[in-house]
Amino acid sequence: MAKKMKTMDGNTATTHIAYALSDVACIYPITPSSVMGELADDWAAAGKKNLLGQTVTVRELQSEAGAAGAVHGSLVAGAMTSTFTASQGLLLMIPNMY
Repeated sequence: MAKKMKTMDGNTATTHIAYALSDVACIYPITPSSVMGELADDWAAAGKKNLLGQTVTVRELQSEAGAAGAVHGSLVAGAMTSTFTASQGLLLMIPNMY
């Protein structure tokens, strides 16, 4: 069987892996990570399945703090969860991480 190779940027490659391994994606598009959240949202809307054969539930929040809180709640409930952020967004998540 021949390998099928694709050329893509780092945001797209990261989204492929995160989408495949997640039940839930909590997003707040912030540059330069906006591409990842938008791709995950588009794939979920199109019905693309993850590795478990499920469509990922994507929720867009109104702030990085909201995304961090939603990730925490989703993880506590037992769902494999992803979020996409930039370094600036990660700094805004710090208060919610404690």
